[in-house]
Amino acid sequence: MHRPHRSRPRRAALALGTLLITALALGACGGDDDTLTVYSGRDEGLVGPLLDRFSDETGVELEVRYGDSAELAATILEEGDAAPADVFFSQDAGSLGALEREGLLSELDTEVLARVDRPFRSRDGRWVGVSGRARVIAYDSRELSEADLPDSVLDLTDPEWEGRVGWAPTNGSFQAFVTALRLTEGDDEARQWLEDMVASGTVAFDSNIPIRDAIAAGEIDLGLINHYYVAEAKAEDPDYPVDVHSPEGDIGAMINVAGAGILASSDHPQEAAELVDFLLGAEAQQYFASETKEYPLIEGVEVDPGIVPLARIEHPNVDLSNLDDLQGTLTVIEESGAL
Repeated sequence: MHRPHRSRPRRAALALGTLLITALALGACGGDDDTLTVYSGRDEGLVGPLLDRFSDETGVELEVRYGDSAELAATILEEGDAAPADVFFSQDAGSLGALEREGLLSELDTEVLARVDRPFRSRDGRWVGVSGRARVIAYDSRELSEADLPDSVLDLTDPEWEGRVGWAPTNGSFQAFVTALRLTEGDDEARQWLEDMVASGTVAFDSNIPIRDAIAAGEIDLGLINHYYVAEAKAEDPDYPVDVHSPEGDIGAMINVAGAGILASSDHPQEAAELVDFLLGAEAQQYFASETKEYPLIEGVEVDPGIVPLARIEHPNVDLSNLDDLQGTLTVIEESGAL
């Protein structure tokens, strides 16, 4: 059985300026003085067991509030220095960058930062990646081979793919991809691609797992998702009929990270630093490699043998520290009609 999806459907009203109510609600129910409060854009089903291990091993009590990374970042922006959060555990670098740009994250210990290669951490040292993921084109392996697939995700607007592709416009990883597309191609080109995808009948889903499973069910042929969702399914069923394609050097094969930052307003900076240190320790990194099928970001941890090694992926040169214009991306996506 596949891990259940726990995220809730979200609509275009997630734009940053509309989240004051959410911010006030979270602020009203802040944790007590002895509890480390984590805002997690990672699903509970993915990282809950790992965070439980941290509490068991350190004795640090956690209050974890799960949600969409973009929503949680917007909430922290609304709350400012009054945010009850101590640590932001984001699904993507862009949401962390949005907080860093506003001066809401503290500088991390240099020893912790040094464990992770520069492309996967903030250039100013205020957030650090803890696991990596590749954007891929997932496809129905019963009907297609890699040779049938386009050389670029931008070619999915061609007539032959009309009505055959799925995406998740409300998903944080997809939004980070669009931010990268804006950086590499410009806002006009990004908006045009989104509009053409909408006109081509691209099917919208709430998140990655339903896209993957719709391909397996024969409802669509292709989907824009992260690599590990297919790896998880194949670990449970080697005959799962979905494979992944990483167009060489294309923006559709970008590498993003889930990462963590410590709020500058944290009342528990020492315990917060312990959690970030734990997430970059061998135990947690092996958990990401084995349980969530992501890429570990420290040396000495092997990836799942069913996953293409990170070093073998020819991915585009995108500075993750520049994926911080979350509001601009939401605006472009909304204007295109994708949301």
